[in-house]
Amino acid sequence: MSDRLHLNLFTMTSVEHVSPGSWRYPGDRSAEYTDAEYWTEVARTAERGGFDAVFFADVRGVYDVYGDDRETAVERAVQTPASDPQLVVPAMAAATDDLGFAVTRSTTYTHPYQLAREFSTLDHLTDGRVAINVVTSYLESAAENLGLDERMEKGERYDRADEFLDVCYALWEDSWTDDAVERDRESGRYTDPEKVRAIDHEGEHFSVPGPHGCEPSPQRTPVVYQAGSSDRGREFAAANAEAVFASQPTEEGVREYIEDVKARAAEYGRDPDSLRFFIGVVPIVGETEAAAEQKHERYREHVDVEATLALLSGFLDMDLSELDPDRKVEHIETDAIQGTMNAFTRSQPDREWTVREVAEFCGLGTTSPTIVGTPEQVADELEYWHGEVGVHGFNVKEVVRPDSLVDFVDLVVPELRERGLLAPADADPPGDTLRERLLGEGQSRLRADHPARSSSE
Repeated sequence: MSDRLHLNLFTMTSVEHVSPGSWRYPGDRSAEYTDAEYWTEVARTAERGGFDAVFFADVRGVYDVYGDDRETAVERAVQTPASDPQLVVPAMAAATDDLGFAVTRSTTYTHPYQLAREFSTLDHLTDGRVAINVVTSYLESAAENLGLDERMEKGERYDRADEFLDVCYALWEDSWTDDAVERDRESGRYTDPEKVRAIDHEGEHFSVPGPHGCEPSPQRTPVVYQAGSSDRGREFAAANAEAVFASQPTEEGVREYIEDVKARAAEYGRDPDSLRFFIGVVPIVGETEAAAEQKHERYREHVDVEATLALLSGFLDMDLSELDPDRKVEHIETDAIQGTMNAFTRSQPDREWTVREVAEFCGLGTTSPTIVGTPEQVADELEYWHGEVGVHGFNVKEVVRPDSLVDFVDLVVPELRERGLLAPADADPPGDTLRERLLGEGQSRLRADHPARSSSE
């Protein structure tokens, strides 16, 4: 494994992301999520801290499972209101030189021909600094608002996602040859039509003749992020993902997840060591241990328990308001986010969590571990996960915005650089694209062993 850590800022263009209630904290600027200047400031701070990318979560629909209505979610800003993260990327890219941008998009409520065009455009405008985090969407309210009578069953959503990416891969990788664009002023020929091919896709969910409407972008296919935790989700990640988000809250769960997804990737003919695994962390850092503990306690005082339960109800697809707070959370196969359920059942089979314990744990950053301490202590913990557990990087979750990011960059990043875990501030990145930052110089394209490449060559 490379000694260098990879860092993503895990955020959302909304008032709240995964620390419900923190918008009330004095000085928090979450309400500025509609301001482009806020996001360009965030981008510059993340780049100064050596982050590889800003990773934008997103959701369609409203968290209306808790109490069987949307009142709590709307009143307490449970990822509502939220705006489109894709549209802030060009402004952030213009304010930075090397920072990447991972944008969450659902394969359930859009069309692959349209999405392929959007991400080719973003890849051009950012000079190859774009990734797509592929999700299948889980809220019933999203289905109702986007033209369906009810939410698709999980298996059907993944069937659609498999075909969706097949179409996108064909458009991105196969439709235009590298030398199709000539820009010949003398002859008046911009593109050689013989080097632009239709894809002629006819499937269960999509009929897309092609060709792709965009010329090849720097990466062609954006870097593929995925966070599948159910059995079907892990299979999907193994076949497609280059960067994998392991959302288990324990070391045992993360180790099992990495081992399992690697084994599945090998079955697809992929080099398991080419996948990059990230876990979420919630760093709360102070110049002294006492200062960090005091900050942690102040943050906890602003956690909105009811809002947390509303968020988790959507994740788990069950109304937690109907359960006794001391009831044990049992494993249930769910059509929503299976990883959240697995985090508290399968990843720790010897422990039984109550509803109350889950809500308390998840108030700051949901299922990710909270690391409280001095810069040295936080760096020790990150170094352990990286060196001993096999994690390649971290999705850094905020509590207070943008103070959590600023604290990490100003206090923890210098310590990581001192240890050689991050490149020096004045070092050039290993290439111009986000994929090269993750995989190494000269690897701006999908690897040859990725199913999307190996099946077309």
